Amino acid sequence: MVPWIWWWAPSLRLQLPLSGSVLQDIDPELTWFFGAIQPDAGDGRIERKAFDVASYGRQLGWITEVLIELAERSGVGEGEAADSLCKLRRIRAEIERIKDVEYDAEAEDALRAVARIRRRGGARAAALQRRLPVDPPASGR
Repeated sequence: MVPWIWWWAPSLRLQLPLSGSVLQDIDPELTWFFGAIQPDAGDGRIERKAFDVASYGRQLGWITEVLIELAERSGVGEGEAADSLCKLRRIRAEIERIKDVEYDAEAEDALRAVARIRRRGGARAAALQRRLPVDPPASGR
């Protein structure tokens, strides 16, 4: 660029795609969930503190266990209550199945990571061997 015609030089930032500022806020904003609670439904700050004590899923799990136990003890008859109890049992079984699949996948990932470190050898593998003295069982896959 010739300095004496600087006023004529086009600004390519405004003309080319993806040529703008690269400043980006990557800190996640997570308050939207608790801030979205309707004012008459509760206080978002209190909900956040309660959620830190036990997540909604954990709370619902405990309530489900108690409810099914009480329903089975009292002998729910036929009708909508019995249908709802069956649905609740199916939901609980499906959630337990999902947990089992996820935990099994996580365990497999951990076993593969340990096996990779052991294959590499060296000081890290030796340190791992001291921390995990028992060889993991062979994967069934």
